[in-house]
Amino acid sequence: MDSSFELISMFANILLPIAGLLFAFFVGNLLEKNHFKSIREREAANHSFPVVTFDTMPEAWNVNRAEMVTGSIVVSLDYFKRVIAWLRGLVGGRVKTYEPLLDRARREAVLRMIESAKSQGYDAIFNVRLETSRLANARRDGKGIAGVEMLAFGTAVKFVSRFSRSQ
Repeated sequence: MDSSFELISMFANILLPIAGLLFAFFVGNLLEKNHFKSIREREAANHSFPVVTFDTMPEAWNVNRAEMVTGSIVVSLDYFKRVIAWLRGLVGGRVKTYEPLLDRARREAVLRMIESAKSQGYDAIFNVRLETSRLANARRDGKGIAGVEMLAFGTAVKFVSRFSRSQ
């Protein structure tokens, strides 16, 4: 009877938390893969929408309306990536675990900006800029990052006629 209690206690104290962490790891990977799939599909649907970083509007664009549009996203850093980044921070070098996170955030923010412009009837966006910021602290001592915000913004324009921009 005593050994079965020890076995149950060991399971509850060691194996159950490890199983929970593994479950969270696999669910997190699945969610990330699904988000990348959604991003690729939406990028393909919006590939013909002009989005440029020029700080002045191309002269060939005959525009009758302009407005600033934005797209933003807040992404939480998962526990596993945080631990791996911490380990990498001990020895220095490239923190590869954060790169997919920032790629997702950048692409999603740009897509949200495009979708906002399209929903308001705009035909193109110029002067596109990206900003990122640490959103919250992961630890009580003020160090670490719990999440990042990515903001995409630019000037959306409506052409006088649909075919007035240069090809």
